[in-house]
Amino acid sequence: MIPENKKQNKIVQTYAGDMAKVIEINEGGLIKKIIHEKEEQEQEKENLSPESRRNKTFMLISIVFVILAVGSVAFILILKQQISTVPVALQFTPLIFTDEAKIVEVGGLNVENVVKTIYSQVNATKVKKGGVEGIYLTENKSAPIGLKKFLSLINANLNQSQIPLVSDNFLIGVTKNDTNDLFILLKTRSFFDIFSALQAWEGKMFFDLHGLFGVDISTDTSYLLTKNFEDGIVVNKNARILYDKDSKIVLMYVFADENSVIITNKEDVANEVMLRLASSKIKK
Repeated sequence: MIPENKKQNKIVQTYAGDMAKVIEINEGGLIKKIIHEKEEQEQEKENLSPESRRNKTFMLISIVFVILAVGSVAFILILKQQISTVPVALQFTPLIFTDEAKIVEVGGLNVENVVKTIYSQVNATKVKKGGVEGIYLTENKSAPIGLKKFLSLINANLNQSQIPLVSDNFLIGVTKNDTNDLFILLKTRSFFDIFSALQAWEGKMFFDLHGLFGVDISTDTSYLLTKNFEDGIVVNKNARILYDKDSKIVLMYVFADENSVIITNKEDVANEVMLRLASSKIKK
C-alpha cells in the first residue's frame, strides 16, 4: 500500500508536469501566433510599399492612363482648333427650283460696283433657254447675304422698318429667253405686310434698281425718275407697273401669290417664276 504522502507528491508532480506542458504548448501557440501576425504585417507592409512588384505594376498602369488621358485632351483641343479653321460650306435654301446657282463675292465693293457685278453675272449666265440661275451674294466668302443687307449694299430707299415681317431669305435670279433678264423674288408672311412699303418705295424704286436692269439714266430716261407706277395685271396677278413713254414696261412688281412678290421688267420672266413657285408648293 502506497503511503498517503507519496500519493500527494505524485499528484502534485503530475499536475505540475501537466501545467508545464500546457504552458509550453500555449507559449508555443502564442509564439506561432505572434510570428504569424508579424509575417502578416510584413506582408501587408510589403504590399503597401511602392517598391513592391504589384504596386509598381499598378503605378505604371496609372501613369500610362494619365498620359493617355492628357494626350486625348490635347488631341481633342488640337482637332477642335483645326475644325474651327476649316472653311464652312455656303448654305442657302432656294426659294424656287433653279437650274444653276452662282456665288458672287461683293465684299468691299461700293454701290456702283455691286450693281455692275450683278449685272455682269446676268449677262454671263450659262443656263439654257427657259432656264433660271440663282445669284447668291456673299461677303468674304461667308453665307449668302439676306435681303436687308442687300438693300443696304445698294443704298435702297425702301424703309426697312416697314417690312419687319418680310423674310430675309430672298432670291436674285436671271432667266434666259431671247435675252437674259433679271428678277428679284421676295417672300413675306402676307400681302398686307409689304404692300404699303412697296408703294412708298415706288418714288425711288427705279432710281435704286435701274442699274440692275441695265437701264442708264440719261436725258431720254430721266423722266422715269418721277413717273408714277400704274395698276396692272400680269399673268392674271395684281401688279404695279412703271411704263415708258412708248407704254413698254420698264419696271414692275407682281404679287405672285399671298406670300411672294416678283420685281422684274418682263412678263415672261414673271410667268416663269410663278410656274416654279407653284411647282415648289406642289412638291412640298
